[in-house]
Amino acid sequence: MSENVIRCGWVPPDDDIYRDYHDLEWGVPVHDDRTLFEFLILEGAQAGLSWRTILVKRDNYRKAFDNFDAGKIASYDAAKIESLMNNPGIIRNKLKINSAVRNAALFIETAAKYQSFANFIWKYTEGKQITNCWKTIKELPVKTELSDRISNDLKKLGFKFVGSTIIYSYLQAVGIINDHTIDCFRYEEIKKSQRKN
Repeated sequence: MSENVIRCGWVPPDDDIYRDYHDLEWGVPVHDDRTLFEFLILEGAQAGLSWRTILVKRDNYRKAFDNFDAGKIASYDAAKIESLMNNPGIIRNKLKINSAVRNAALFIETAAKYQSFANFIWKYTEGKQITNCWKTIKELPVKTELSDRISNDLKKLGFKFVGSTIIYSYLQAVGIINDHTIDCFRYEEIKKSQRKN
């Protein structure tokens, strides 16, 4: 791709990791439960850290957490959790690791109740992507009424590391919200892809 394209202002021009994530994933609607679960766990792991830290460790997370198989993660025992605490390839925070195990079980329960987790999370927008019209990244909110509502609902279900700011970032990542700035080349591409659906 030509490097003359305009991207969102949070993407450093010489950072391949951020650029690829921005160009290929961020804001693209996700309806696959495994991927939705992966982002839920990674967003929780990111709390207090940079998203780049998580992207760098993403492959390590996939290996350590059985490719984000919620069924396997829900059954992790104390020995497995201890091995994760000794894994330098991931964020070794016991609260975050324990929350991943707890959230896996709750993710499975929620998916069973709604036939899929995708059905649950997309019902908040009636299955449609929210497309914002920001001119600069300074305009982007860190949370909204929608993320407040989803966060509160997830907390009531027992999920951990699902505060409103984390959930807003999650909604951006899985494409429930298109928060590319209007000058970014991905803004119109994603809008057009939604019109076809």
